[in-house]
Amino acid sequence: MGVAVQVRELTKSFGGHRVWSDVSLTLPHGEVSAILGPSGTGKSVLLKSLIGLLQPDRGQVLVDGTDLCSCSEDELYEVRKRFGVLFQDGALFGSMDLYDNVAFPLREHTRKSESEIRRIAREKMELVGLTGAEHKLPGELSGGMRKRAGLARALVLEPEVILCDEPDSGLDPVRTAYLSQLLIDLNAQIDATILLVTHNIDVARTVPDNIGLLFRGRLVLFGTRELLLTSEEPVVDQFVHGRRAGPIGMSEEKDSTTAAAELARLEPGERGPREVVPQLAPGPGLPERVAVRRRKLRMLRELDSYPPAVREQVLAGLSEAERREWRLPPRDRP
Repeated sequence: MGVAVQVRELTKSFGGHRVWSDVSLTLPHGEVSAILGPSGTGKSVLLKSLIGLLQPDRGQVLVDGTDLCSCSEDELYEVRKRFGVLFQDGALFGSMDLYDNVAFPLREHTRKSESEIRRIAREKMELVGLTGAEHKLPGELSGGMRKRAGLARALVLEPEVILCDEPDSGLDPVRTAYLSQLLIDLNAQIDATILLVTHNIDVARTVPDNIGLLFRGRLVLFGTRELLLTSEEPVVDQFVHGRRAGPIGMSEEKDSTTAAAELARLEPGERGPREVVPQLAPGPGLPERVAVRRRKLRMLRELDSYPPAVREQVLAGLSEAERREWRLPPRDRP
């Protein structure tokens, strides 16, 4: 089962440039989360800060009580082994074939026998659909295959947390759809905590349980998919619907007066629906995702604290069986 990751008041600068300030969020254990935001807002910087590849100016990243920002090198090394990371380009070694790339973490960080390494590496390659490609070099692989190879390598140490830095980058819509389904299927099978960094709103609408958005140096919002996809926050609404009108400009320097004037000129039909589209489900033969049930139960406990639009979406997303189990009235029938 995945582990929760708590981020508290994290702040990061490069020289005199403040990337973001006071970022606080919790990645719930075993759930899929996504961080969105325009280019240059520090999404990848945040991901690298979560595993200690970048040291923040201040704040905490807590994994089972260990603060990755202040722990010793030995403690950081041990905690990092609980993470698997899929970088944008797969970060494969060009001189190694696919099998050796996937097996590398096992050889580097464990004392397993070569036969055990072979079993695990082939198992993970089969999991991501790369059986038969073991002896191909990275240069012989398509972009989608390199992404899957990077994911297989991220999985060999049985991580509790998987971080994916723009897994859809450079992929066509069909391969993006396959990779999105693969991440959902993986979560159904291993219940790992997964964080995606992405620009792709189709991925953000259909894959994660929780979504956050970075803009102008702050985390504008982080919460369940129902909360963010129905949000009336102008920058969230603009990003979700891919509109020009709103706070996000080509250079991200649009002032609030201009943004407000653009929004005021929008016709009702131009705003786009604030709706929660169906989430991807695991493929045939796979178990239901325990994460979905956990999210629904959490939201039911907090239901009174949500805006009416969110409460409506939460209740509408419950099956009749769930309503009976949780002693809720049946859905009204027309």
